[in-house]
Amino acid sequence: MSKISFSALGPILALLLLIVLGAYLNSNFLSGGNITNVLARSAFIGIIAVGMTFVIASGGIDLSVGSMAAFIAGMMILAMNQLIPSLGIGVPLVLVGMAVALLIGLTAGLLNGLLVTKAGIEPFIVTLGTMGIFRSLVTWMSDGGTISLDFEARQFYRPVYFEGVFGIVWPIIVFAVVAVLGQIIMRNTRFGRYTEAIGSNDKVARYSAVKVERMVTLTYVFLGLLVGLAVIIYVPRLGSASGSTGQLWELEAIAAVIIGGTAMKGGYGRVWGTVVGVLILSLIDNILNLADLVSPYLNGAIQGVIIVLAVVLQRRKSPAEGR
Repeated sequence: MSKISFSALGPILALLLLIVLGAYLNSNFLSGGNITNVLARSAFIGIIAVGMTFVIASGGIDLSVGSMAAFIAGMMILAMNQLIPSLGIGVPLVLVGMAVALLIGLTAGLLNGLLVTKAGIEPFIVTLGTMGIFRSLVTWMSDGGTISLDFEARQFYRPVYFEGVFGIVWPIIVFAVVAVLGQIIMRNTRFGRYTEAIGSNDKVARYSAVKVERMVTLTYVFLGLLVGLAVIIYVPRLGSASGSTGQLWELEAIAAVIIGGTAMKGGYGRVWGTVVGVLILSLIDNILNLADLVSPYLNGAIQGVIIVLAVVLQRRKSPAEGR
């Protein structure tokens, strides 16, 4: 088997090894309930990570997605609570809440994109700044506490997370659809090709008549929309938002993208690899909890180590390797 094949199959082999390890350590690991729980809980990060794949493939990064999710969730809940007297508890209220989440996600993504392209600020600095802004805003809105959705509204909204079709809950379905569409966009559309071209060499892309600033901005807008979509299926799970909502989501999303084979320096993206990366991180977390091997408070440290190792391995590969 060629080196290219090993590079492409690496994340899949790691995933299979984790499944075998999990089954060996705990007999409940492969139960339907546990698998559904793992997939549903990974859907939030997975949806965001698909958008992060495009941002990183273009040579950028977004550290604000976790804080952005918290801010969007807070605004969505406040809007729904405010509209209950006029709209009542029902489908219109939920649809308005969803629209608010998507609109704020789009606006937040656009803000990040314009600061990067029009203001000429490095993506790391821009999103580090907006990360602090979004987190502070949601903490201020909640007065340091929690913003809770009206109880009856939450009960009506709960099926968006806890129910589905054919025994598959909606978060898993939405994640699967986003992943498939993301792979199609990356591989079969001009947007995907331009994203990789910009990440590989933005000067050459300019000479090829690619509107670099527009494309880069669109990657952040796309990511912002997906953060909004992730919030839509996250809010009915807990029905609340606080200053701690979405903590470390940016770390998990970036880790999943890098583990999946997308180049940290940009130039090519692998959406299907990102999906595998999300599952790897989710299974590691699940195995550690089921087997009680280490404290759950160390999960962030483990993910950080995984990011470093993934980047080290990437430096031994060429950008032309298999996608």
